[in-house]
Amino acid sequence: MKSDISSSAAPLKRLGAPLRSSEPARLVPAASPSVHLLEEVADLLVVHLDFRAAMETCERAWQSLADDSLAEEPAGTYLEVKCSLCIVGIQALAEMDRWREVLSWVLQYYQVPVKLSPKVLELCILLYSKMQEPGAVLNVVCSWLQDPDNQCLPEYGALCELHLQRVLLPLGRFLEAEKLVVGSAAFGEEQRLKVLQTIHAARQQQKQEHSSSQEVQKLNQEASPSSLPFLYQLAQLFHRIRKAMFARLYQLSLHD
Repeated sequence: MKSDISSSAAPLKRLGAPLRSSEPARLVPAASPSVHLLEEVADLLVVHLDFRAAMETCERAWQSLADDSLAEEPAGTYLEVKCSLCIVGIQALAEMDRWREVLSWVLQYYQVPVKLSPKVLELCILLYSKMQEPGAVLNVVCSWLQDPDNQCLPEYGALCELHLQRVLLPLGRFLEAEKLVVGSAAFGEEQRLKVLQTIHAARQQQKQEHSSSQEVQKLNQEASPSSLPFLYQLAQLFHRIRKAMFARLYQLSLHD
């Protein structure tokens, strides 16, 4: 499968287009082993299109990151490298049609959903939404959005809206969507009203589709013999009469 994850980190070259991430990742010019491996992963992924080798190198980069000199640097530097490794790992898995492994793969490095980088969470939402399996990220995103520390992040509002559009509405979870909009300070009054109107329209559309589906089922049932017992029994009676008549004619021809 060819996935299209966008250029999320400038030093990692261009990783695709449709799955866009709004948060630019910065990579510091450090001479650490994990950074060198990260650059190697980017070349394998983008230049050589060797996704398996890119994944293996990414795993090695993860192993070296814990003992890297970056651990002694400010926390932001370490987290940026960690995030970038996740980005190229997501792309490599998607390119090998192993996109279903993405969520479990990133969680083994972030341990718990609430610690996921906003960029990584955004890419997961976009990926699973694109593959029409938004339910796979439902619990993870809900946990992340409910965390008080995450609610202070500048990306929180954008992720709330993305969760509404790509996860809750496609899954028909309108009540949860309304609670999120009404109870979150991430939405301004005008934006809140607009999103609530969108939710209402989606709910009405689902009701219409459900009603149409029921009508089709009803018509199909009405067209079946079991729902028309009189006509069905009449046809069976006609069949028995016809069979008896042919049997009688056959007996007469034998006597002749």
